[in-house]
Amino acid sequence: MRKKERYSRVLAFFEGQNPVPETELEYSSAYELIVAVVLSAQCTDTRVNLITPGFFKAFPDEKVLAAANVNDVFEKIKSCSYPNNKAKNLIGMAKMLVEKFNCMVPSNIEELQELPGVGRKTANVISSVVYQQPTMAVDTHIFRVAARIGLTTNARNPYETEMQLVKYIPEEKIRFAHHWLLLHGRYICKARNPLCTECGLNEQCKYFERLGSKRN
Repeated sequence: MRKKERYSRVLAFFEGQNPVPETELEYSSAYELIVAVVLSAQCTDTRVNLITPGFFKAFPDEKVLAAANVNDVFEKIKSCSYPNNKAKNLIGMAKMLVEKFNCMVPSNIEELQELPGVGRKTANVISSVVYQQPTMAVDTHIFRVAARIGLTTNARNPYETEMQLVKYIPEEKIRFAHHWLLLHGRYICKARNPLCTECGLNEQCKYFERLGSKRN
């Protein structure tokens, strides 16, 4: 199967299953989403969604967070991974939003990455989800799923995965494809014990093809 055909079939399957996918992080503003995405690094969305209601009650906007004590922020997020670093980054991010960006979360990838705690993946999430830009955030789920299905070839890191995906996915579908691949990796194409027998992509999947070859 040629790569373009594989992409076409995979995207058609995802679109048929979930035409307008959304992030599972709970938020009501760009500020809330960027905080949630920073917290979600090496932490589950479920855990983040338990933390953020209390966090946003204590720190409802950039100005309040910018003026916060790091120990107070730590206390609100200590149940997530790496709370010490995240507390410092969140305060630093809020200060930059206030001082440089006039309390507006930027849409530009390069400007977003200037913010403490914001790498390329987080920047792409904000650009895609908040501003509906055709950016592809690659996390461990997407890196794994894209390689297994055969959407990427010999991608050595998230950036190479991102570049291959955006090359073949139609621009208007890129922001949806991020969620499709992520959710597929989270619930079906798991790192350990993927649910291949429950997957609707068997005919398009190189990983499943290899499993069949081994059985035979």
